[in-house]
Amino acid sequence: MHVRDLIGEAVAGVLARPVRSALTTLGTVLGITTLVVTLGVAATAGNQIVGRFDGLVATAITVEVPESTFKPLVEWDAIDRLTRLRGVESAAAVAESKDSSNLSVRSTDIVDPTRVTTQSLTVLSATTGLPRAARGRMVQGRFYDTGHVRRGDRVAVIGDQAARALGVTRLDRSPAIFIGKHAYTVIGIMGDLRRERNLSTAVIVPPTAGRQFGLRDVTRVLVNTTLGAAGLIAGQAPAALSPGNGDLLQVVAPPSPTRARDQAQDDVNALFLILGLVSLVVGAVGIANVTLVTVMERVPEIGLRRALGAARRHIAAQLLLESTLIGLTGGVIGASLGVVTVVAVSAAKQWTPLLDVRLALAAPIAGAAVGLLAGLYPALRASRMEPVDALR
Repeated sequence: MHVRDLIGEAVAGVLARPVRSALTTLGTVLGITTLVVTLGVAATAGNQIVGRFDGLVATAITVEVPESTFKPLVEWDAIDRLTRLRGVESAAAVAESKDSSNLSVRSTDIVDPTRVTTQSLTVLSATTGLPRAARGRMVQGRFYDTGHVRRGDRVAVIGDQAARALGVTRLDRSPAIFIGKHAYTVIGIMGDLRRERNLSTAVIVPPTAGRQFGLRDVTRVLVNTTLGAAGLIAGQAPAALSPGNGDLLQVVAPPSPTRARDQAQDDVNALFLILGLVSLVVGAVGIANVTLVTVMERVPEIGLRRALGAARRHIAAQLLLESTLIGLTGGVIGASLGVVTVVAVSAAKQWTPLLDVRLALAAPIAGAAVGLLAGLYPALRASRMEPVDALR
């Protein structure tokens, strides 16, 4: 049989039952569409994560300072050296200890048994750049300055949640809070923290005023960098903060945006790829079922063809070509619908669609392969029919 005749017979066989062929093709269309949408949306979402990677996380560095039995590893004035590094936008040193993590703080020196006026709050010390380093703002009042630190003034800045718990609502009368037996004047309330949100329930005092609570040594340093400079500053910060002992400091750098993109893309692929494969399997089963039913309906035709000289391979090739054409058609339609869906979703989300041309070209081939495999058993069964049995 000539190849042109074989193709013509296969096309005629598919078009002879258009409704059945269309319904059979639908399974492959759904499977290929799901695969294209899965991979396309995963790539687009991964690219979007890189494009809109959270600037706060990408520029936030924390340097953990371990305890030292001798002299402190990081001095309070080491922040000045750190902020001179190119790429550092803000930085602050913080001192916090286990003894200061649960201190008794109250807003009045009168002990009233009928009212709960005492709160257990965290007390810490920090340098004057803490509001910028914590990406917050002063809701009321001001943060203490170098003058307060140098004089050792007993002033305090409290978080907005701590202020509500203590009943401090206004600062025009210079309210005082009592940390244990020591009185501190509240000069500011800090809130809207985008980093170190635990500071909203803390009491912050100058380093010179916090030594009586064991807040003598720096325990961590908060650093904010310009976008893209986090990796460089993470390597330079230990040497700037503690020359000669930088290897003892632990730097917590932001994760790589590329790694976040790859993880997101893998998660999306793992979720939807299974759905696409299931749809393809359903489509393959549908093609195999319809092709097998077609073989049973066309038994007289197959017997006549065999009687007129058609070989087994001719019968098998025709049925395989029919199932392959159905799969190829489903692959082409599914790839087109998948590309349109990815573009539509990206437009609705105002994303930039990211499509792999190889995927759009490979989808029809995958559909044809599914059709070929699905039609393999029916084609072999039809080719084994004897002309006499078929005609009988």
